[in-house]
Amino acid sequence: MSFFSFGQSAEIDIVLNDGETRKKVEHKTEDGKKEKYFLFYDGETVSGKVNITLKNPGKRLEHQGIKIEFIGQIELYYDRGNHHEFVSLVKDLARPGEMTQSQTFDFEFTHVEKPYESYTGQNVKLRYFLRATVSRRLNDISKEMDIVVHTLSTYPELNSSIKMEVGIEDCLHIEFEYNKSKYHLKDVIVGKIYFLLVRIKIKHMEIDIIKRETTGTGPNVYHENDTIAKYEIMDGAPVRGESIPIRLFLAGYEMTPTMRDINKKFSVRYYLNLVLIDEEERRYFKQQEITLWRKGDVVRKSMSHQAAIASLRFEGSAGAEKALAQTREDSH
Repeated sequence: MSFFSFGQSAEIDIVLNDGETRKKVEHKTEDGKKEKYFLFYDGETVSGKVNITLKNPGKRLEHQGIKIEFIGQIELYYDRGNHHEFVSLVKDLARPGEMTQSQTFDFEFTHVEKPYESYTGQNVKLRYFLRATVSRRLNDISKEMDIVVHTLSTYPELNSSIKMEVGIEDCLHIEFEYNKSKYHLKDVIVGKIYFLLVRIKIKHMEIDIIKRETTGTGPNVYHENDTIAKYEIMDGAPVRGESIPIRLFLAGYEMTPTMRDINKKFSVRYYLNLVLIDEEERRYFKQQEITLWRKGDVVRKSMSHQAAIASLRFEGSAGAEKALAQTREDSH
């Protein structure tokens, strides 16, 4: 609905051509609620109809033109009035004139580049939307419709394990190892912790997954840390030579792929944080970044090529180039 106090005489509705069959996903809105939106991927066409219904049949509606836009934008909450558009496409649907009856206009944005994942964070929002506008002399009539974009990645087989040591000289020496450094969003983190030397009384040990959102540049950089998951490894004192296995299922947590320097505006990174607490309530930390990526639910041939492109953009490695070449071979 568009609400205008004076002279409103039309209502706009945007309908997608494949709205009956296109998948919908839940996405967090700015107020923390979840709503369902149509899901799109990079390179997919966005097409549909704009229905303009006259409120008072028989009365004419003068306008300065009718258009539809497809927009991808980043909004930093501390800079509210400033929208940074990284995708901006416009289609004119009608020249200036007048409407005497309700009308429907077709539109199509072909193979639209949607380079980044939709994201609603603590200090930043990245959104994609369609906006249809009837331009008028006094007040435009417009309607927006948000969509959600997921970025798919395919990773090369090279995915090295993480080995780390936590040590306090002559008091404590712990090694921990995770099976890999890159995980897809429904993956399982498998690891092991070895106690090589224990001379302090540890009473509690946990692994946290920390999400760090960084926005802004230069003096205006904001870091927002959020503990996504806490996984208790141990309650009580370990002994030397003991090893503890870890299995942490990611599917139950709300996470996005790792986002690095998106449009030079923000980043979202994830860290595994090992926390040890001794009997005197002293805390010992060791943090390690992990990379999260989104795997396609259904690997479609048309998508796998786009996923490789996304991976190339995201990773920029020779391995990703190889993956891209591989999808080309597969599709022939």
